[in-house]
Amino acid sequence: MPLNLTTLLLGLFFAWLLFITLMLWRVLVHYNKLGQGAGEKGLRPLLEEIIKDHSLMKKDIEFLRNFCDRIEKEGEFHIQKVGLRRFNPFKDTGGDQSFILSLVDRKDSGVIISGLYSRSGVRWYAKRVKNGKGVEHELSDDERKALAETRTEKKS
Repeated sequence: MPLNLTTLLLGLFFAWLLFITLMLWRVLVHYNKLGQGAGEKGLRPLLEEIIKDHSLMKKDIEFLRNFCDRIEKEGEFHIQKVGLRRFNPFKDTGGDQSFILSLVDRKDSGVIISGLYSRSGVRWYAKRVKNGKGVEHELSDDERKALAETRTEKKS
């Protein structure tokens, strides 16, 4: 039995109707999911609240981003590297009871504290360091070695 034009058009019409029905069903399901928390208020207040929350979150994210940048910049000046070197300044007596403690920031600026142990007592010295060099006083070889050890330590 040959298909006539009426049967073909009727078939296309029902196919088109089925397609439109499925699309409408998808939109309704999506709309119902969107409006689940709306209750009697409706969807409009819910969407307005979402937009308001979104803009507040954008402001919060921008604030946190600026805050993190500020902390990172300030952190450059905090003590980031610590080195401790024990040594014996007097080869003929004692052990490695003297020490050098280096406390420097990212740019190798900070302080080096030396404690020299001898029979008569302990002598303490502190030297300011800027960019890896002594400011008022030249660094000793042991102090330079202690500072170099802070630079080469692996970060965990």
